[in-house]
Amino acid sequence: MPSSKSDSEGQAAAARPGLGPILLTLFIDLVGFSIIFPLFPAILDSYRGDPWLEGWLDALRSLSPQIDEPRLVVLFGGVLGSIYSFLQFLLSPFWGSLSDRIGRRPVLLITIWGNLMAALLWAFSGNFALLVLSRVLAGIAGGNISAATAAVADLTPGPERARGMGLIGASFGLGFILGPAIGGALSLIDMTPLWPAEEGGALLATSSFTAAALGVCLLSAINWLWVWLRLKETRPAGFPPRPLRWQISLGGHWGHQVRRVQLANLIYLIGFSGMEFTLAFLVQQRFSWQSTDIAVMFVSIGLVLALVQGGLSRPLARRWGPHATSLSGFCLVIVGLMGIAIATLEWQLWLSLIPLSVGAAMVMPMLSTIVSESVGPLEQGEVLGSFRSLGSLARAIGPIFAAILYWQVGPSAPYWVSAAILIIPIGLISGGLVRK
Repeated sequence: MPSSKSDSEGQAAAARPGLGPILLTLFIDLVGFSIIFPLFPAILDSYRGDPWLEGWLDALRSLSPQIDEPRLVVLFGGVLGSIYSFLQFLLSPFWGSLSDRIGRRPVLLITIWGNLMAALLWAFSGNFALLVLSRVLAGIAGGNISAATAAVADLTPGPERARGMGLIGASFGLGFILGPAIGGALSLIDMTPLWPAEEGGALLATSSFTAAALGVCLLSAINWLWVWLRLKETRPAGFPPRPLRWQISLGGHWGHQVRRVQLANLIYLIGFSGMEFTLAFLVQQRFSWQSTDIAVMFVSIGLVLALVQGGLSRPLARRWGPHATSLSGFCLVIVGLMGIAIATLEWQLWLSLIPLSVGAAMVMPMLSTIVSESVGPLEQGEVLGSFRSLGSLARAIGPIFAAILYWQVGPSAPYWVSAAILIIPIGLISGGLVRK
C-alpha cells in the first residue's frame, strides 16, 4: 500500500501543469499596472484641454484655490491611479471565489481577455473619458491575481509554498522592471500621425502612448494563447464546488494569524503604494527627470525585486522563517523611505532605493506564504482573494493619501508618514511570531 500511494503521488506530481502560464499572467498584470508609472505626468499633460479632464481639475481646484498646477496634477493623478486598484479590491474576492467554484483556468482566460480589451481601448483613446474607461476595465480584469496566486498555491504544496510565493514575487518584480521600461521605450514611438485626433477632440485616435498600449495588447494575446493551449486545471479534483462568495474579509473565520497578516498587508501597502505613485512626480519636480529617466529608476527597482524574490526568498524563509524575514524587510523599507524623504541629490536617492527595494522583495512573498499556509487547499482562492483584495484596497487608498500629503504638506511628507505607519505591521507580525 505505501508503495502504491507513493507511485500515485509521483504520477500526480508528474501530471501537474507547469507554473509558466500562471507566472506569465502575473507578470503581465504587473506590466499593465506599472507601464503607466513613468508616463503618468506626460499622459495627463497630453489631455490638457480635454473637457472631461479640465472639468475634474476645476472641481479639485475649487476645493483649494491656492493649489499650484504641479501639485494639482499630482492630486488628480492620485485619484485616477486609485480607480484601477479600487476595482481590483472589489473584484479580487469574486474572482478568487469563482476560481474555487469553477476552476482557475476559465477565470484566467476570461480576465486575460479583459486585460487585452482594456489595453486596446487605451491604445485608441481619443479623449480622456475613454482613457478612464480603459483603466476601469483593466482594474476589473486585474482582480485575476487572486485566481493566479491560488493556482500557484495549488502547485506548490507544503514546504514548496515559500518557493511558489517567491516566484510570484519574482514575476511581479520582472513586471515592475519591464512595465516602466516598455512604457518609457515605446513612448518614444509617436503614432499620432497614423490617426490624429480631430480639432476639438475625437472618440478614437492614436497618440504618443498608443505604441505602449499595443505592447500590452501583444503580451496579453500571447498570455491568453499560452493559458488556452498549455495550462491544465490546477484546482484539486474530486471535491464539490464551493459556494460562490463576493466578500472582503480580514480573515476572522480563518483564524487569528490570518487576520493579523491581512491587516499588516493592508497597512504596509497603503504606505508603499503612496511612495510608488508619488515617486515619479517627486523626481520630476526635484531633479527635472523625464519619462525615460523615471523608467530607468523603476526598472532598477524592479530588477532588485526580481533578483531578491527569485533567488533569496526561499533560502531566507528556510533559515529565518517567513515571520522574521518579513520583519527584516519592513525595517529595510523604513530606511529607504526616510532616505528618499531627505534626498536632495540624485546619488542620495539611488542609495535610498537599495534598502527600499530589497526590503519590499522580502515582505510580500513572506506575507503571502504565511496566509497561504494558514488554510487548507480548498480555501486558497478565497483567502488569497481576500489577501489580494485588501492589497488592492491599499493601492486605492495609498495614492490619494500620499497625493493629499504631497499637496498639503510637501513632497517629502508621504515618505515620512509611510515610514511611521510601517511600525503597525511590524507590531502585528511580531505578535504573530510570539503567538506561534
